[in-house]
Amino acid sequence: MIVSTGHSGSQAAAVAPATDRRRLVLLIASPLEASEVERIAAFAPERVKVIFEPKLLPEPRYVADHDGCPRALTPAERDRWLALLKEADILFDFDWLAPAELPERAPRLRWVQGTSAGIGELLRRTGLIDAGILFTTAAGVHGSALAEFVLLGLLYFSRDVPRLQRMQAARQWQRYTNRELAGQRVLVIGLGEVGRAIARRLSALDLEVWGIRRSAGRPPPEGVQRVLPLAGLERALAEVDALVLACPLTEQTHHLIGRAELAALRPGAILINVARGRVIDEPALIEALRSGRLAGAALDVFAEEPLPIDSPLWSLPNVLISPHSASTVAAENRRIVDLFLANLERYLEGRPLLNRFERSRGY
Repeated sequence: MIVSTGHSGSQAAAVAPATDRRRLVLLIASPLEASEVERIAAFAPERVKVIFEPKLLPEPRYVADHDGCPRALTPAERDRWLALLKEADILFDFDWLAPAELPERAPRLRWVQGTSAGIGELLRRTGLIDAGILFTTAAGVHGSALAEFVLLGLLYFSRDVPRLQRMQAARQWQRYTNRELAGQRVLVIGLGEVGRAIARRLSALDLEVWGIRRSAGRPPPEGVQRVLPLAGLERALAEVDALVLACPLTEQTHHLIGRAELAALRPGAILINVARGRVIDEPALIEALRSGRLAGAALDVFAEEPLPIDSPLWSLPNVLISPHSASTVAAENRRIVDLFLANLERYLEGRPLLNRFERSRGY
């Protein structure tokens, strides 16, 4: 356990909102490297007591694993965890044991910093969306990694990597004509931090990027040539070579891409999903892939995760499957902690937090 003590700094005179003058208790509820815990503990120890007990948390399977393998806590360990929750003012990530019970188990809790950009589904499922707790997301942290996955998917199918693999396996030498990315038109649905990062990368490679967002009245962000409202989706699909989904899952975007939208795409189009699985009608997607109307799909997310072993997506030759790992890179935790510390400074100074979850929008 790390408990911060003794420090003088510029934040010392700031008063945390809606608290007394005791030190705030920050409980780290997600597996995290010791170096990152130390960074948090050293930030404002005169204002914040940091508690990290990794033996009470899931066992991480890889770097930046925020779920991990659940531990079988002893009764004493469970009581210890519940006691820590009871004293917590701030959580770094959600309670892994019973997130739906946070309001009762953590009566002092005022703010939870999520480690994912898309926490809306969790909040709705657990009922926390109606709790009087401030939630902030990790939006923007994963933009670079997800943009690289989008580029991988576009290259994989535009350059027909499956064909190269078949030819190599058959020891077949036969020259052919490639399709280049430059000059292709890509539609990105969702122009938040991730969508904008994707647009910048693709634009730098001479692709023409169109974007769709809730409000099309604002100027296009960097790398986006044209912004359309959601109402213009079906018309836009007929004019693009690839569709990239980077939007949050909300009531409005649930099954946003169904049979009609897939049919509206140009034959031979590519689809890439780094949003959430339920943004697509998965059976309709499977039909479009089987028929060959879609040249291919690079999918990092699915309607059900883990992807069931009997899903047809596993065996389709024009599908590239990533086990919801496109955003997971070695630097992820460092970036999340950077964001959290920026927010902690704002919290201590009573300023608005970055990436505040808006219940009215659902993200």
